[in-house]
Amino acid sequence: MNAVGIDVSKGKSTVAVIQPFGVVVAEPFDVFHTDNDLKELVKYIKSLLGETKVVMEYTGTYYEPIA
Repeated sequence: MNAVGIDVSKGKSTVAVIQPFGVVVAEPFDVFHTDNDLKELVKYIKSLLGETKVVMEYTGTYYEPIA
């Protein structure tokens, strides 16, 4: 299973992907809250093989564009 962790902040979020036993699939990378970046993030998450769970930390209403 893939675990996608998203740390949300104003205007951008930081995303990382790991698998069990600490296998790093993607080092942390930033995603800006633009239509293009969010569409690319969705495409990337859907491309991951196997089951994927997404968890995010939110601050106030900053999470809304990425949710």
